[in-house]
Amino acid sequence: MVRLVCLLPLLLALTSCSWLEEQEDLTKSWSVAQLYRAAAEELDSGNYKTAIDYYEKLEARYPFGRYAMQAQLDVAYAYYKADEPESAIAAAERFIQLYPQNPYVDYAYYLKGIVNYNRSLGFLDRYIPTDPAQRDPGSALDAFQDFSELIRRFPDSKYAPDARQRMLYLRNNLARHEVQVAHYYIKRGAYLAAVNRCNYVIQHYQRTSAVKRALEAMIDAYHRLGEEDLAADAQRVLEINEQAGRFLPDTPAPGEVSLSRKIWDYLELDKN
Repeated sequence: MVRLVCLLPLLLALTSCSWLEEQEDLTKSWSVAQLYRAAAEELDSGNYKTAIDYYEKLEARYPFGRYAMQAQLDVAYAYYKADEPESAIAAAERFIQLYPQNPYVDYAYYLKGIVNYNRSLGFLDRYIPTDPAQRDPGSALDAFQDFSELIRRFPDSKYAPDARQRMLYLRNNLARHEVQVAHYYIKRGAYLAAVNRCNYVIQHYQRTSAVKRALEAMIDAYHRLGEEDLAADAQRVLEINEQAGRFLPDTPAPGEVSLSRKIWDYLELDKN
């Protein structure tokens, strides 16, 4: 009786493993078209984890051809929707490396930018309004570079107008971040470092709303340093530009991305 009791958990475990193997084997007999269709349907239904699993099986079993090519692009989107940014970027980069001449490669560049753009927002920022200039600029810089690469390579891409708008917004926020750092230095008594930060904004982020803030912070830092002549010079530059209306307002945040994976219809693949 004791032996039976001891063997029961083992039998249950073996039965469970056998059942799991059967579940995993359900797709083994599927054709590439069936596997792709199932993955696409799961993705459209919002079942991103299952979609990713199907796409990865497709790539492993059928590594060549149009289905594999489309699957690699689709899985990047699936990772993006599943909030797995690192995997989404890796998949998009893999597509770019393997298919640099593909007519839809601009989508991969744009997707990389969107993933990094959303990473720069952070989870709470999607629901609680915060000052974007106070965030870590790392992902914002990556997004700016991704969008810049897209526009450089594909200036006529349908994604280029939105990418340009996001670059303006990101550039403005990056400049404001530098001014925030300058204010931090002022609070810490590092006035010369604050002046240098403000100079950097004025030289490298012209045509942004942050230039006015940089001049104001510079004037404050010069006063604290006892450099009244330099403070007066900066004040004069501020007033001249203000009177001439050269200071720009903040760039409004772009709208939500209506990004879709359906850059071509998978049903069309089945017809050829």
